[in-house]
Amino acid sequence: MSVATRRFAIAGTALALAGLLAGTSGYHSGASAADGAPPAGSVRILSLGGDVTEILYALGQSDKIVAVDTTSLFPASALKDKKSVGYLRALSAEGVLSINPTLIIASEQAGPPEVVKAIKGSGVQYVDIEEKQTAEGVPDKVRRIGRIIGAEADAQKLAAKIEADFAALDNDRKQIKGRKKALFVLAVQNGRATIGGTGTGADAILQLAGIDNAATGVSGYKPVSDEQLAELAPDAVIVMSRGDGDHSAAKVALSLPGLSQSPAAKDKRLVEMDGQYLLGFGPRAPSAAHDLMNALYSEPAKAAATP
Repeated sequence: MSVATRRFAIAGTALALAGLLAGTSGYHSGASAADGAPPAGSVRILSLGGDVTEILYALGQSDKIVAVDTTSLFPASALKDKKSVGYLRALSAEGVLSINPTLIIASEQAGPPEVVKAIKGSGVQYVDIEEKQTAEGVPDKVRRIGRIIGAEADAQKLAAKIEADFAALDNDRKQIKGRKKALFVLAVQNGRATIGGTGTGADAILQLAGIDNAATGVSGYKPVSDEQLAELAPDAVIVMSRGDGDHSAAKVALSLPGLSQSPAAKDKRLVEMDGQYLLGFGPRAPSAAHDLMNALYSEPAKAAATP
């Protein structure tokens, strides 16, 4: 395996481990998960989930956050300034409770289940936040978190802005003539691509951007053979950036035997975007979808900019 391929595989695996792969699922409420403002006194929030952290920062609540998990990649200051309790899906009850939070706001993807159960049984207020990867779901998340922390007014303003941004996106989407078909490549390892099919955040952001998912016959994130890739024949390939300015590894995707003869390879349509921005489904989701739309329909030969 070449150095570039190894780098791309490592980048994809790291972002996968960052908890960006979750599809939509139902709401699960713990015994201590009642909505409403936290108890009076000093509030110590543990934020679990990149979207949760992004929303709390956008609501001006960063001073109440005492710790985050490693999926809290935006803003960058979150992981720099706050304590980390580790990876979202590999928490330890001891590590979480050792920071003495008074309120835990957590993505429903937090785990493992037995650890979450133990934390909920500790008596600390714990609120599960549903993964909502839709134009309606993102502002709903904002309003719900606002209710939990007693910042309803600010949450309403932010949610209204997000709804306006999604409305503008919808208007632009309606102007598209001749929709393009794209393939989201999560990672390439040992010469085999893992792609995003239906029921994934990748599929959701593609639909919001007015782009058809080339992998509609695949459910979830799955590795596929070169033969399967060749059948998909996407107009564009979308990958997540490494975040260090090195874009060479991402181009490995277009050189795969199954994609080398695709319309995407022939037209060099490779879109590289920051993973948390693209799949985080926080307040920046409308902008991420807009950038993706513009990358394919307005400037097809130019990758979307990462904010």
